[in-house]
Amino acid sequence: MKAIGAAMLAMAVAGASGGGPAHAAPPKATPYWGSLSAGQAKMRSGPGRNYPADWLYQRQGLPVRVIKVIPGWRKVRDPEGTEGWMIGNLVSDQRTGMIRDAVADLRDGPNPDAKILWRAEPGVVGRIDKCGGGWCRIDVGGRSGYVEQAHLWGVDPGETTN
Repeated sequence: MKAIGAAMLAMAVAGASGGGPAHAAPPKATPYWGSLSAGQAKMRSGPGRNYPADWLYQRQGLPVRVIKVIPGWRKVRDPEGTEGWMIGNLVSDQRTGMIRDAVADLRDGPNPDAKILWRAEPGVVGRIDKCGGGWCRIDVGGRSGYVEQAHLWGVDPGETTN
């Protein structure tokens, strides 16, 4: 009976510390791109709830660069360059990108002569589908098209994905 109680106590402590289940997938190699998985996410000055929250993000899907991983926590960089810590389950592996600098054309193919389907203003966020040849396919609320990688924050220069 004591062994069961000790095991339950150990699981409760692990859950309370944000360590997550023992069968969780190993973290990706850093750095990598992710996005905010919640409508509200606090960025803290350190990896623990006892550290002050410096920022409150209220934009689910916002792309972030994950630069360090420790159990239950992710150190991230936002599109403005601000760095801090977030609880791991607030950061998704879902790839998104944000239009930066100027209005970007979303085209029906990955080339500058392709038909313009949509235009997206700076700050617009969409799901990254695939990238290659200097272009990424992005979906913004069900409207998709190809945008030059240079117009996106959330992808590496020259990145190729499927």
